[in-house]
Amino acid sequence: MFTQISTIIVAVVVIAILLGILAAGYVKAPPDRAYIISGMRQVPRILIGRAGIKIPFFERVDKLYLGQMTVDIKTEQSVPTNDFINVNVDAVAKVRIGTTPDAIQLAAKNFLNKNPEQITLDLQDSLQGNMREIIGTLALKAINTDRDSFSDQVMEKASKDMSKLGIEILSCNIQNVTDENGLIADLGMDNTAKIKKDAAIAKAQADRDVAIAKAEADKAANDARVLAQTEIAEKNNALAIKQAELKKEADTASAVADAAYQIQEQEQQKSIQAATVNAQIAKAEREAELKQKEVIVKQQELAAEIEKKADAEKYQAEKKAEAELVQRQKKAEAAKYEQEREADAKKAQAEAQKFAAEQEAAGIKAKYDAEAAGIAAKGRAEAEAIKAKGLAEAEAMEKKAEAYKKYNGAAMAEMMIKIMPQMAAEIAKPLSQIDKINIYGTGDGTNGASQISGNMPIVMKQVFDTMSEATGVDFTEIMRAGTYDAKVNKNINITGADVSVETK
Repeated sequence: MFTQISTIIVAVVVIAILLGILAAGYVKAPPDRAYIISGMRQVPRILIGRAGIKIPFFERVDKLYLGQMTVDIKTEQSVPTNDFINVNVDAVAKVRIGTTPDAIQLAAKNFLNKNPEQITLDLQDSLQGNMREIIGTLALKAINTDRDSFSDQVMEKASKDMSKLGIEILSCNIQNVTDENGLIADLGMDNTAKIKKDAAIAKAQADRDVAIAKAEADKAANDARVLAQTEIAEKNNALAIKQAELKKEADTASAVADAAYQIQEQEQQKSIQAATVNAQIAKAEREAELKQKEVIVKQQELAAEIEKKADAEKYQAEKKAEAELVQRQKKAEAAKYEQEREADAKKAQAEAQKFAAEQEAAGIKAKYDAEAAGIAAKGRAEAEAIKAKGLAEAEAMEKKAEAYKKYNGAAMAEMMIKIMPQMAAEIAKPLSQIDKINIYGTGDGTNGASQISGNMPIVMKQVFDTMSEATGVDFTEIMRAGTYDAKVNKNINITGADVSVETK
């Protein structure tokens, strides 16, 4: 019993181990990759789009990309063609690893476990070399005009080298062909000129055919018109002949000779008219032919001149437009630079003016503040001085009023005495205005000058008397108070309305 159980356990363990090995070695390849299992067999197994089992620790799995890859083929440097013209060619090739076992085996030796970018990078040099070899065998015109043949030759040449690497070329397309000297563009311009020339020739021929047809139509119309005029002339002539014959028969009896003469004259005129008509017809035909030839020549000359003038005007207009464009660009750039410089200058000037204005404003403010402070101080000083002066004057007036109040008439006399010199000056002022004096004797022993000078005391005495009467003060006595007699005798009487002083 125990033996059976042990056997069952061992069997289960073996089965689990086998299942684990199978699970660890199970692989499944996608359709675009080849899984290559190697290690136990001489020829590796290849799995594409199917599953398989590898033996762990004894076999390994490597991957090979089978999808389509794009290879850019560019000539890094110019390659000379068969006609020794350096060209640059840009092409694109579509490649993939071959699907046969041999191709996969070859590709596995070169590109195993590489991504598509690495594979295309490895193939690029080889494909460029093949394209360079083909370019050297072809002419420039053949490369441009028959690109299919060029790409087929590149594919055929490259396929031999690619097959050795297990690579299959699907397609090769020429993208662009350029040359260093612009010969391809010149060939295109040559073809364009030929096409324009053929079109111009065809147009000129068509215009010529139209002119010829028109001239022929004009000639036919002219012939018909001449024929009609000729028939009309013939009919008129026949009518005239018939009339002449009738007249001849009517006048035969009276004037046979005259009738014969007239008939002869009419026959001569008929001949002249017929000859004139024939000459006019011939002349018209020659003129029509000459005009037809002149029209053809003029049309050809005009077509050539128009084409030449159009080409010259087109070239001149293109050059003029290019020059005007460059000039406008230069002017715009110069104007923009000047505007920027002017804006910078104006900005700097504005900032300088702003700073100067701020400084000037600060100076003016400081000056006005100082002036205001000085004016205020001066005003205060003047106010204090006026106040002090007013107080002093008030105090003096108050004291003076008290003195006047004490002395009364004497004070008034003092005031009048003070103004006496001024009064004397005013009295003498009219004398100072005298420009010229005529002096005459009076007969009493005095001259005129002494009379004028003698008037002054009289006038002063009159003034004193007037003042004494007005004030009630005897100013004569007051004036005598300062004399020697008054000082020695002490005998002065001053009387007035309010003053009474007696000194002895």
